[in-house]
Amino acid sequence: MTAEFALYGYFRSSAAYRARIALNLKGIKPELRFIHLLKDGGQQHTAAYKALNPQELIPALVHAGHTITQSLAIIEYLDEIVPEPPLLPKDALSRARVRELAYVVACDIHPVNNLRVGLYAKEKFGASDDDIARWHRHFIRLGFTALEAMLAASPATGLYCHGNTPTIADICLIPQCANAKRVKLDLDPWPTIARIEAHALKHPAFDAAQPKNQPDAE
Repeated sequence: MTAEFALYGYFRSSAAYRARIALNLKGIKPELRFIHLLKDGGQQHTAAYKALNPQELIPALVHAGHTITQSLAIIEYLDEIVPEPPLLPKDALSRARVRELAYVVACDIHPVNNLRVGLYAKEKFGASDDDIARWHRHFIRLGFTALEAMLAASPATGLYCHGNTPTIADICLIPQCANAKRVKLDLDPWPTIARIEAHALKHPAFDAAQPKNQPDAE
């Protein structure tokens, strides 16, 4: 199985971090192919990588000759081809809740805080690194405040976002916590999120996926 998979990623990318967690939870060790998002003007913009992923984004997963992009699509694909352990609950309402929590991060927080938004703000509007960090903190605060309320109010929240086993919600949340810390935003205002992060990082699949533990880490 291992030889069939290749993951294109970058150690600091939170979307690639999600894919790494999912692969680890499924016991899949892919060939790692590193795409540095800053060197050489961004290696994601090379003709070779653009041919693989026209969006020029990471991650990209190659499996048995087929390329899958978008981290959530990759995660759900892995969940379908390797059903154990499941990354989504069995009943429809619980599955909706897990996706709802995941999408707070993947659809609302992350897109306005990713690298290309920051680079555009620098190029077109003269934003400084401090300006961009403040921008990141603003949108993380908005998202995490809502997410904390959703988690704290629900009896379905357990050791993880939903119950006591990892789901797609945790796979999205933990990399976003790393993003928050990178822009000097601690998790104290969101105790449920902080608790879930601390528990998840004790899991080998989450720990091994951390940016600092990647071969391309700087």
